[in-house]
Amino acid sequence: MSRTDSRTTDLANLVAEAAPRLSGAAPETVLGWALQTFPRERLALSTSFQDEGMVLLDMAVRLDPAIQVFTIDTGRLPAATLDLIEEVRERYSIQVEVLYPDAGEVSALVSEHGPNLFHRSVELRLSCCEVRKVHPLKRRLATLDAWIAGLRRDQSETRSHVAEVELDGAHGGRVKLNPLAGWSAEQVAAYVAEHNVPRSSLYARGYTSIGCEPCTRATEPGEDPRAGRWWWEQGAKECGLNYELSVDGSGAAQVVSMRSRN
Repeated sequence: MSRTDSRTTDLANLVAEAAPRLSGAAPETVLGWALQTFPRERLALSTSFQDEGMVLLDMAVRLDPAIQVFTIDTGRLPAATLDLIEEVRERYSIQVEVLYPDAGEVSALVSEHGPNLFHRSVELRLSCCEVRKVHPLKRRLATLDAWIAGLRRDQSETRSHVAEVELDGAHGGRVKLNPLAGWSAEQVAAYVAEHNVPRSSLYARGYTSIGCEPCTRATEPGEDPRAGRWWWEQGAKECGLNYELSVDGSGAAQVVSMRSRN
């Protein structure tokens, strides 16, 4: 067995032991376990600076100010997200690692299909997400044993089975931690208010899920919180970071398999 295979087996065994024990645990408990289990250079928090990611960042920095934090700048982010990154750097006195897509891949994609290709078909939208989001994430995760994300089970049907600790088979068998898996939107909002956590200014303008600027709009009262993402499409409102996606016969995005598995 190679060293890589051995490490993958060790991580799988770790998840098998920890997942049942940490199911339903408080987010701080899940974060504390991760910080005690993984070397600092092999663990990182990924955030797009939505409320969930900001809550986790606030919790994690309280536990360990030296935790690694990274985000992906797709090149199409709204100015409000960039402003929030600056606010976070000043508020928490931390370095935020900003990942970028490969310039050659973006150039080839846009040169062939145009800058707003995502409006023309679901397939092209997914290819844009793949180049701008998924590839940078995969490159960063190749250096880690575990990563932390802000998924919650009640965000959407596709996320209803998210666990606090999972084995991410799509990224080489790394450990994926979702400390807020069991939290509601109300619990997130309460934490933000109690700890005065910085928020994107877009929430005040009616946004309930925030991604790239041309692919996100504000939602109306009563709409699903993710209705503002790729609103011209039918099907799964996902970009491919957490789920493997395909296009069904009707032209809608659908989940083929969860990227994260126990």
